Amino acid sequence: MFSLILKCLLGAVAVLLIALLSKSRNFFIAGLVPLFPTFALIAHYIVGTERSAADLQVTALFGLWSLVPYAIYLLAVYALSPRLTLAPTLGLATLAWLAAAGVLLAAWTRWYPSGA
Repeated sequence: MFSLILKCLLGAVAVLLIALLSKSRNFFIAGLVPLFPTFALIAHYIVGTERSAADLQVTALFGLWSLVPYAIYLLAVYALSPRLTLAPTLGLATLAWLAAAGVLLAAWTRWYPSGA
C-alpha cells in the first residue's frame, strides 16, 4: 500500500511542478518535466525486481521506441497550434499519438512476438 501512495505522490508532484513552471518566466521548462523518468523508474524497478535482466533490457528498448509516438504528438502540437484552438490541437495530437502507438505495438508484437 505504501508503494502505491508513493507512486501517486510522485505523479502529484510532477503535475504541481508543471503547473508552477507554466506560470514562470521559463514556462517552456514545463515541457521537460514530463520527460523526467518518474514512471520509467517505477516501471523499470518493477520489471527489474520481478523479471530477468534480459526482460529489463527489452523494456528499455521498447521505451526507446516509444519516443517515436511522443515525437509525433509533439510535432502535431507544433504544427496544429497556430491553425486550431487548444482543444482540437490537443485532441488531434492525441489521436496522432494513439495511431503511432498502435503502429508501434503492432510492429513490436510482430517482430518480437515473445516480448524479446
